[in-house]
Amino acid sequence: MYCVKNVTEDLYWVGASDRRLALFENIYPIPKGVSYNSYVLLDEKTVLLDTVDKAVSGQFFENLEHVLSGRNLDYVIINHMEPDHCATLGEVVLRYPNVKIVGNAKTFAMIKQFFSFDVDSRAVVIKEGDTLNTGKHTLAFAMIPMVHWPEAMVTYDAYDKVLFSADAFGTFGALNGNLFADEVNFEEEWLAEARRYLTNIVGKYGTQVQAALKKASALDIAVICPLHGPVWRENLGWFIEKYQKWSTYTPEDHAVLILYASIYGNTENAVNVLAGKLGDKGEKNIAVYDVSVTDPSYLLAEAFRCDRIVFASPTYNAGIFPKMETLLTELKAHNLQNRKVAVMENGTWAVSAGKQMKEILSQMKNMEIYEDTLTVKSALKQDQMEAIDGIVEFLTK
Repeated sequence: MYCVKNVTEDLYWVGASDRRLALFENIYPIPKGVSYNSYVLLDEKTVLLDTVDKAVSGQFFENLEHVLSGRNLDYVIINHMEPDHCATLGEVVLRYPNVKIVGNAKTFAMIKQFFSFDVDSRAVVIKEGDTLNTGKHTLAFAMIPMVHWPEAMVTYDAYDKVLFSADAFGTFGALNGNLFADEVNFEEEWLAEARRYLTNIVGKYGTQVQAALKKASALDIAVICPLHGPVWRENLGWFIEKYQKWSTYTPEDHAVLILYASIYGNTENAVNVLAGKLGDKGEKNIAVYDVSVTDPSYLLAEAFRCDRIVFASPTYNAGIFPKMETLLTELKAHNLQNRKVAVMENGTWAVSAGKQMKEILSQMKNMEIYEDTLTVKSALKQDQMEAIDGIVEFLTK
């Protein structure tokens, strides 16, 4: 049975949600599921904007058939060619053999890599600033390369002031009956997943996101329709400001993040002592995570949120504890910068994790690294309290 939602008078959401998928892109845990958003514009011409992942194709085609109600499909616009949005494009062409496919040159190169149907006879190749008139609606196109694939673009409907934003402004999480962000408690229930989505999927491409935001600022936008998560029709500026911070690597909160690995509990004990002293100093926003039990995607998102970070790791095989090394590599790969950081290390002999952690951190931009590394030899001792206090002073001054 179909499940569709009205976005505007002529625009319908025809997507679907998947609550069974465990890993998005086979790497990011999604315990709350994910939505695949697709939209249909009914005008003199009918337009489908993006498709969905194969996993929800049954629901999608029921929705599409219901909304079209016997009408032919004239156009399908491909804003983003990634398979979670275009895996069903081939079946769309089979069901609607006269459909024209709208995309840029890079889009069509990718379509030919994924599919074997006759692409050229259906292709409407557009470039920056081109428009498509469908009747009373005029759709304009703008390129947003590397947000987060090179072919990515957005579509703007000037009539209803709707921006179809591709992967920008997306969010992990299945839709649970409410389509619009103003129908849910977004800040409490969705913001963390929006942050995790942006920082992990697009975090590396802050410059490109900034370029996209600049283009968006020139438009009169009333509705944002992303390819994942809720549709925005109210308080757009609040969410755009979040993107502004995340894409410029500006800390979102005045908060201390403590990330640690511990084999037998001694490094964890040192971290707990530090956290307690930070609390005594008046810090009210302290987050502590064991990197061995928390997926790196959550930790990366927290690193984007917080302005101060402590890394604590035992030495392992003469190097950094593997889970911590993986996290540091991820932070570097996603261009984390503009943070104040301190390092703690542990080891029973030949302690070396701290030096190696600092080597990775020093390769990140504008990182203020505390000069003194706290070295725990097996277990924290009373005479090291002053060193702990030094880290507290550095983080709170």
